[in-house]
Amino acid sequence: MKNIKFTQTSATDIITSDRTTTDRTTARTLMRRRALGACVACALMTMSGFASVQAQTGNFPNKPLKILVPFTAGSGSDVYARFFGKKLSEILGQPVIVENKPGAGGAVSVQALKAEPADGYTILLGSNSPMAVNVVSVKNLSYDPVVDLRPVAGMTRSMAVFMVSNSSPLKTIKDLETRGRQQPPLNAGTYSPGYQLAAAQFTSQAKTPFQNIVYKGLSQTLTDVMGNQIDLAVVDSTGSVSTATSGKARALLVTGDTRHPELPDVPTLKESGYPEAVHYSWTSFWVAAKTPDAIVNVLAEAMQKALAQPDSKVFIEKTGAEVMPFGPDALRKFQLAEIERFRKAAQDSGFKPED
Repeated sequence: MKNIKFTQTSATDIITSDRTTTDRTTARTLMRRRALGACVACALMTMSGFASVQAQTGNFPNKPLKILVPFTAGSGSDVYARFFGKKLSEILGQPVIVENKPGAGGAVSVQALKAEPADGYTILLGSNSPMAVNVVSVKNLSYDPVVDLRPVAGMTRSMAVFMVSNSSPLKTIKDLETRGRQQPPLNAGTYSPGYQLAAAQFTSQAKTPFQNIVYKGLSQTLTDVMGNQIDLAVVDSTGSVSTATSGKARALLVTGDTRHPELPDVPTLKESGYPEAVHYSWTSFWVAAKTPDAIVNVLAEAMQKALAQPDSKVFIEKTGAEVMPFGPDALRKFQLAEIERFRKAAQDSGFKPED
């Protein structure tokens, strides 16, 4: 029998001068082994990739989560973070810690989020200030709220209230328009650029420029308007409705799409001839931009369950707000629209961003 020559390339290159049954069997065996080896390798790679994804999402969450709040303890945002943090803990089966990181209009908390892994375990409570207003009101903003952050869920929204003292001569929208066109300029107290821009949606159209008086918080703003230290206060309804309903000050106008349920006799700017002067402050949950889809979905579904619970609606309404149950896609669309709304208000009113 002639010698059999084997090449080192593949089993199909086996050449024999005498193709015996044994030679053909050997070639087929080698081919099968190599094909089987390739399949096993492919399967192992697939299993490895699946295991990696499972490690990231399949058992999420398997440790405590953290909510970063850009404002001080006791603020409206902080109250919502703690209420819904407890809800998330019950739904997801893990502790949820609330950590207050105020400063720089929310930038401190955003930077803290960006420094954490994009794994869904750190959540930002984003209000309209860090998520939309800062784009317009801050020069050289240290983050991009659209690029750096990913929406999870909307939570609450609350309209603003134009408040005056009980002794104020301003009784109607006409009074406000007339007084606003006189000298000296009417002064209005606000405690964030968001409320200044909310007022600007009215003043730019009505041509009634206000002299803005900047305060550090709601309490002092209300104190000064009640004491006639300022003509007008533009403040959030969550902290001011009780002041109006108790008779300590008078609500002149509200900025909602509809009237506030606790202030049924107070007209909206929208119904008073200013359809673009609609403003809401809002809260929402966000994660780092590179957080995997599956993790975002877990958090988003958990939040929708939390928002749908009857006691959530009751709690939110008691604070003077209303439920804003946006999912990730709706929240992103809303955020982009809000940025454009504030940008237009700034342009129309000549608002200058802060350094």
